[in-house]
Amino acid sequence: MRHAELARSPSTAAPETSPAATALLRKLHQTIRKITQDFGGRWHFNTSIAAIMELVNELTAADAAITEGRIPPATVANILESLILMLAPFAPHLAAELWEQIGRSDGVLRHPWPKFDEALAREDEIEVPVQINGKLRGLVRVPTDASRDALEAAARADEKVQAALAGKTVVKVIVVPGKLINFVVR
Repeated sequence: MRHAELARSPSTAAPETSPAATALLRKLHQTIRKITQDFGGRWHFNTSIAAIMELVNELTAADAAITEGRIPPATVANILESLILMLAPFAPHLAAELWEQIGRSDGVLRHPWPKFDEALAREDEIEVPVQINGKLRGLVRVPTDASRDALEAAARADEKVQAALAGKTVVKVIVVPGKLINFVVR
């Protein structure tokens, strides 16, 4: 089934349980949030277009999961509709044509801007760089809400970091939650 045919599917939402569907929905809501913030208040066109391109790349990469049915048609329809709505301010004629191709007769520019769900947009885990004396020595994956102590423990548990710290005295540990961990050593 082609994407335009999927977008014409009824939008009766089934529970999204597959990891592929969850990942696509997360990317959709992150994109809506980014464009709403970048375009709405600051007029950052380039970053808005880049966010749309990233979403399209994710959708293209998920093509096999879509055709195999691991991502429900209602989810794909929701993503395509939102994608076209986000594209409309930048390419109105193209968006109008795509809107008609997915079977919508109401005008794309008359449709309300999509809303994002902060809970769906939030990542479960983040990758935090680990530095020693300001030089990158590793990356650790931690839960997004990891405490300073948990971040430091994860960094110390990394093999590359352990090797770089071997035989050195840690003078100070700088932890910026969610951003970086830096060990100052002698």
